[in-house]
Amino acid sequence: MKIADLRTRLYLGSAVILLVGLCSAITIYLTAAEDTNSAQAYVLVNGVVYPVDLGHTKAYVHQLRHFGGKAAVLFDEFNRWFEGLWQGKSLAVTVAWISFLASLGVFLFASYLPSGSGPDNRVEDDRDEPAL
Repeated sequence: MKIADLRTRLYLGSAVILLVGLCSAITIYLTAAEDTNSAQAYVLVNGVVYPVDLGHTKAYVHQLRHFGGKAAVLFDEFNRWFEGLWQGKSLAVTVAWISFLASLGVFLFASYLPSGSGPDNRVEDDRDEPAL
């Protein structure tokens, strides 16, 4: 197999990765419902019920800071953010970015292959050897 053929296949693979990834992201975005009910508790104020995520209450943050310090609060916020990337419509955005970066990586790898103008531009392949 020549380097030019390999480069062409890698470019084609890059396009396929991007196309499949973006189609998957669009499908996920259109079919996924946004999780609006992430409340773990409800608070009654003046006869009106409000949903409350316990991770964002002052009491929770205060206790977390008391037991683990500021680093624990930062790690908890990071964990909640990272967990949110894999749910609902934000999953579609995550899939789109991952497919874009993977496609870009394959494309850049193909573009940095040596040019196919020299006589020794063959990739080692066992299929070129005669069968014994």
